[in-house]
Amino acid sequence: MTRIISADCHINEPPHVFDRVPAHLRDRAPKMMRGADGGDGWSFDGGPPKRTFGVEAMAGRSKEDFKESGLRFDEIMPGNYDGAAHVSDMDKDGVDVSVVYPANAIFTYVHPDRELAVACMRSYNDWILGEFQAANPARLVGLPLLPVDDGMDTTLAEFDRCLELGAKGMFIPGLPVRPYNDAYYDPLWQRCDETGVPVTFHRTFGGKPQGQQYDEMMSGKINLAGTVFRFFAGVQPLTYMIYGGVFERFPGLKMVVGEVNHGWVPFWMQTMDETYECEKAWADLPISRRPSEYCGTNVFVTSLDDYVGYDLIRNGWPQVADMVMYSTDYPHSLCLWPNTRDYVEKLLHDLPEDSREKILSGNAARVYNV
Repeated sequence: MTRIISADCHINEPPHVFDRVPAHLRDRAPKMMRGADGGDGWSFDGGPPKRTFGVEAMAGRSKEDFKESGLRFDEIMPGNYDGAAHVSDMDKDGVDVSVVYPANAIFTYVHPDRELAVACMRSYNDWILGEFQAANPARLVGLPLLPVDDGMDTTLAEFDRCLELGAKGMFIPGLPVRPYNDAYYDPLWQRCDETGVPVTFHRTFGGKPQGQQYDEMMSGKINLAGTVFRFFAGVQPLTYMIYGGVFERFPGLKMVVGEVNHGWVPFWMQTMDETYECEKAWADLPISRRPSEYCGTNVFVTSLDDYVGYDLIRNGWPQVADMVMYSTDYPHSLCLWPNTRDYVEKLLHDLPEDSREKILSGNAARVYNV
C-alpha cells in the first residue's frame, strides 16, 4: 500500500520546553502550572493558566470521554511530547511520516515581552528539532517557529539556524502583524525559494485575532463556531499572495496551510480564474499564469475527513489532488488516529491511484523532501 504521511499532527509541549532561554530571562519564562480545575496548563504571565489540557490532547480517549480541559500532564499520552512515543503511535495508525505543529508555544507571537518571546521561540525550536524530531529524523518533521513579526534580520537568522539544526519546514503565524503579500516578507520568500524549504501556517494559529476571536483566545475559551469558520482561514492570505505575484516572483516558494480541508478549493479556484479572465485587461496583475495554476506547485493544504472535497476531486476537479495532503490531526479532538487505514479506504476508495498517491504521501514528500 502507498505510504502515508500525516501532514498535520501536533505536540503538547513538555514542562522543560523553554528551559533553554538565557539565564537572565528564565524567571520570566512560561511555566506549566496546575489550574483551578485540577488540570495542568501553561502560564505566560505568572498567573494561573487560562486553560488546562483538554481538547488538544484527546488521542487515546473515546469521544464520550472528550473534555474541553481539566487534564493533568501525566494523563496525556506520551506521544504528545516524546518523539519515540509519537512514532510508536504512528505505527499503531499505519502512518509512515508525521509533520508536527506546535501547541501553546504559538502564544509567543502575542507575548508583550518580545525579547523573552523570541528567546522562547528559539528554545522551542531547539527542543522540537534537537529532541523531538531527533528521536527519528526519517519519520518526524518538526516545524520550528519563525519570529516573523520581530524584524526580517531576526527572522532570517532563525531560519538559517534552524536549517542547520535539520529543519525540513518552517512555521509562520496564521495572523501575522503584516499580511503575507507585503514586500516586507520578500527576503524570507527569497530564502525559501533558494533553499526549497517550505513555510506553513495552521489556520489562525499564532498572532493576534480580531474582535470576538481575540477575547476568546486570551480567555482560553473554546468556540465551536470558530472551529468551523477557521477551515476557511487560507482564502484571504492565499488569494492576495497569488494575485499580488508573490509566487510569480519566487517560483520555488511553497506554502502549506494546515487543517483547512479542501472542499472549498474548487469554488475558490474557479472564482480566482473567472475574475482574472474577466478583469485582466485593466487589472494589470503581476502574474503570467491563471491563478489556479499556482495551486499544487506553490500552494498546498492539509485535509482530514473531507468527504465533500474528495467527491469534488472525483467529479470534475482532479487537479485539486495536486495540492492536498492527508492528515490525522493527532492528538487533537478531531483526530483520525488510530483509524487512518479505515478512513483512507472510505475517503479515497475509488480515486485513481496517482491521485491517491499524491494525497497520501506524494505531495508532502516533495514539499518537505521526505
